[in-house]
Amino acid sequence: MDSEIFPIVDPEGRVVGKATRAECHSGSRLLHPVVHLHVFNPAGELYLQKRSHTKRIQPSRWDTSVGGHVDYGETIEQALRREVREEIGLTDFEPVHLFNYVFDSAVESELVNAYYTVSSRTSFDYDPVEIDDGRFWTVAEIRNAMGKGVLTPNFELEFRRVMAALNLKP
Repeated sequence: MDSEIFPIVDPEGRVVGKATRAECHSGSRLLHPVVHLHVFNPAGELYLQKRSHTKRIQPSRWDTSVGGHVDYGETIEQALRREVREEIGLTDFEPVHLFNYVFDSAVESELVNAYYTVSSRTSFDYDPVEIDDGRFWTVAEIRNAMGKGVLTPNFELEFRRVMAALNLKP
């Protein structure tokens, strides 16, 4: 897994090189693209995944519905559809692009490509290697969990942006 090859991009998303997962996650500041999908149900609840307790980064914290890296040679749309299928088994969805932004942490620097969709499914078949649990949360539940170490810091930041982009009260 550490030998996976990721594209290295500039802040506009243009590929300028490639590096391994290990190199990208070493604190090197190599900017690499990721995809996030926020899955809402018709009631306005947001599906969150609980990251596996075996994950190196943010284990056992609740996070974006789907999130994953773009492989070298893959388009953003291909990566999004692959990650959604792999992580929650959803194949029939229409992604709507929200925004892109750079997320920096001590471990990595990511160009996040954020999308949302609405699904009438009540549950998903999540990958037990990647995800320990998953469920729909109300906006109030998310708001109450923020800042308490329950959610990943990047999800908390992105949640505010998603709500603003959709003109919803965060």
